[in-house]
Amino acid sequence: MTKIAVLGAGSWGSVLASMLADNGNDVILFGNNEAVNQEINEKHTNEHYMKDWRLNPTITATEKLEPALAGAEIILFVLPTPAIRSVARNVHQILLTSGTKPLLVTATKGIEPGSKKLISEILSEEIYPDDEDKIVAISGPSHAENVAQKDLTAISCASTSDANAKLIQKIFSNDYVRFYTNDDLVGVEVGGAVKNVIAIAAGILYGKHYGDNAKAALMTRGLAEIARLGVNYFGAKPLTFSGLAGIGDLIVTCTSVNSRNWRCGKQIGEGKSLDYVLKNMGQVVEGATTVKAVHELCQEKNIDMPISEAIYRVLYENTNVDDEITKMMGRTPKAEIRL
Repeated sequence: MTKIAVLGAGSWGSVLASMLADNGNDVILFGNNEAVNQEINEKHTNEHYMKDWRLNPTITATEKLEPALAGAEIILFVLPTPAIRSVARNVHQILLTSGTKPLLVTATKGIEPGSKKLISEILSEEIYPDDEDKIVAISGPSHAENVAQKDLTAISCASTSDANAKLIQKIFSNDYVRFYTNDDLVGVEVGGAVKNVIAIAAGILYGKHYGDNAKAALMTRGLAEIARLGVNYFGAKPLTFSGLAGIGDLIVTCTSVNSRNWRCGKQIGEGKSLDYVLKNMGQVVEGATTVKAVHELCQEKNIDMPISEAIYRVLYENTNVDDEITKMMGRTPKAEIRL
């Protein structure tokens, strides 16, 4: 039995915590909403995030970080990107006091605006500046709703340490979720983060009543943008984007109503404002944050990502979707295969 602290009591955090408890681990769930924590402890449900579903009853939830981390061998971060750095700083102080060095796992898919850092880079900076090997990222086509239903799922777990990737693979895998190890930590994270931007675009196309051809073109050219950013800026391996954290996650996020990024885009395509969508979504739309970081990188490093840049302009400069599509289709002809 492994003691695991799961930080983040949203849909994915709750489902992963329950899955890990089902696997026989001792799991405690940290969240900042006292009402949600009380519901989890008393009813073993989290109705705001996961309707008609029950968590493993052995899980306890708390809003106090120190007891959540006490004795933890693994700390799993499932927090929104904007919260990662501040929580990581608090985790660092608690670990300094305890003198322990648990393995850190991130299931958050985002890039921090301003710093343009991946989640593993933030955790490394704030907690383990000299020990990146103790950080593992998990990412792949894995909607919380489907994992909760024990749908067959495959996920990448990536680390610069093969031993740590294999350890997470062993602890997290079961008869309905299969983990594959990967040594391209940054590539797995880039794929997981930037596909959310492309999923917003896919939702917009659906909201504008475009069909399968447009969807296929968007996903294919979107994958090219993800790989271009990953390889040229983060030093990722091109083949990673042909895997679960690349094309796999892109497919599920661009085609499913379970994707909040897709649902966000759909409503924008139907004419709603970003402010309205974010206020009424009830959950974090990671792509809306990540697109800011991607835009900053495109501007600073002259990276060609026309779809991502168009989504940034629609969301934050209030440009017209139809005008952006016309501009995209009228761009100077280019070769298809390039980085």
